[in-house]
Amino acid sequence: MPVTTPRPVAVLGPTATGKSELALRLAERLGGEIVNVDAMQLYRGMDIGTAKLPPERRRGVPHHQLDVLEVTETASVAAYQRHARSDVERLLDSGVPPILVGGSGLYAQAVLDELNFPGTDPVVRQRWQQRLSLIGPESLHRELAELDPPAAESISPANGRRVVRAMEVIEITGRRFSANLPEPGPPRYDTLLVGLDRSVLELDTRVNARVAEMFDGGLVDEVRALEHRGLREGRTASRALGYQQVLAELDEAADMTSAAAETARATRKFVRRQRSWFRRDKRIHWFDAARPDTVPEILRLLGRGGAD
Repeated sequence: MPVTTPRPVAVLGPTATGKSELALRLAERLGGEIVNVDAMQLYRGMDIGTAKLPPERRRGVPHHQLDVLEVTETASVAAYQRHARSDVERLLDSGVPPILVGGSGLYAQAVLDELNFPGTDPVVRQRWQQRLSLIGPESLHRELAELDPPAAESISPANGRRVVRAMEVIEITGRRFSANLPEPGPPRYDTLLVGLDRSVLELDTRVNARVAEMFDGGLVDEVRALEHRGLREGRTASRALGYQQVLAELDEAADMTSAAAETARATRKFVRRQRSWFRRDKRIHWFDAARPDTVPEILRLLGRGGAD
């Protein structure tokens, strides 16, 4: 008998809203498998600082696009797009609902929408990388803000690699980097987009608690172990929240209280950028993560009301 093609679900939204747990519950109810949409959870060994669910807490649900890169490798949205779409399409062909979950907005859009990326020019990129080395990421970010305020708003001032990429695209195309990111369009797979959020105060409190738990749970030891595997040389991995703060303190006075406070502050700021990114997509059905009936409501949106 032919396999009925299921409808994928994407669970999106800011950090610390409870997306992983909701995705697990949906996968269990729908017989689905999870596809990671968190750029930093792609890295092997970056577990505590990314809040990656350990295997024993995945409740037997298969997960894809976790632990696929070494910390020395540079994450690429285009490469992720190819691999994640391959996972999604294989699951759909097998009649298994893909449950995409994460807070990396561009990565989600790269999989779910028809998104193509501007080309690259090694000479232009090298010139901007040299300027980055000369003036530092925050100064280059200020230059980006003068040319393309929306792009600067969406990119962390600490993320020199992405700032360089934005400047490269602006020079190559003659257009704003933000203009190369299309507005959300019809989902590639007719995906149901679900957003989780909480009040600002509640989410700030959860972020603070999560960061404290990470440092108490061994983040510093995790970073030290990853140093021996080349974390400092990783252009993407070394800039991850928590990891860059610990590395900076290991270079200085090793004041991990200060590193934890800076990680919490940077994460709260990142949450606001995530919220801004996802809120522009009017296809997303938003839920207060504190609601107890989220799963039944999502099943009803899928036409599976009786499944509850």
